Amino acid sequence: DVLVVAGGASGGSDLGGGGGAGGLIYNTGFSVSSSGITVTVGAGGALATGVVRESNTQGNDGANSVFSSLTAIGGGHGGSYWAGNATYHNGGAGGSGGGSGPGTSGSGSGGAGTESQGNAGGAGGYASTYHSGGGGGAGAIGGSVVGNGTTSGTGGVGLANSIIGTSVYYAGGGGGGAYTSGTAGAGGNGGGGRGYDTSAVSVAGTANTGGGGGGGAYTGTVYHGGAGGSGVVIIRYQFQA
Repeated sequence: DVLVVAGGASGGSDLGGGGGAGGLIYNTGFSVSSSGITVTVGAGGALATGVVRESNTQGNDGANSVFSSLTAIGGGHGGSYWAGNATYHNGGAGGSGGGSGPGTSGSGSGGAGTESQGNAGGAGGYASTYHSGGGGGAGAIGGSVVGNGTTSGTGGVGLANSIIGTSVYYAGGGGGGAYTSGTAGAGGNGGGGRGYDTSAVSVAGTANTGGGGGGGAYTGTVYHGGAGGSGVVIIRYQFQA
């Protein structure tokens, strides 16, 4: 049996959407050769390079994880928004899609997820209230902001798996970042990081879960979103006499 989880993406800077979780594959009774098996654990998406106010820098995608012929796709980056020139970026596609920044004339669009590996990211709300969408998770889509809502989208929940003998959630999406007057989105269960608002900075995805990083905010002294959590490959096998 093998669990393959890709690296989660980082959240966008400024008013950033949450990073999408890494794609998740669980395969039981997977046939392998006795040697020459490729195993790659995908890294989480790095912090967005723009770490100053109004940089409008999108997050970074997570890296793929591989076991033999199984490839889990890295999470899609979180989008962003810059009020200075009213431009925004949608979330990126990936294992699970990233959340978008607020839209200029309606909602932005979350990135698409990969079939059988994850879900789409959530949409940001109207630009007038500066709230972003949550990243998608392996078990659910990222939360969207309805109109002028004052809470950013939560990260999509991951999936529970018991390959290590106890139930653990993997591949949760990152929560969207928020403006000073609102509340950031919580990270999805499965290593997703919380978004940034006046009460706390953005949180990175948890290592070895494939969780997406939380989105950045248009407030305070730090504006970038959280980094994505690294993926994991777990193998369980039985000796035969």
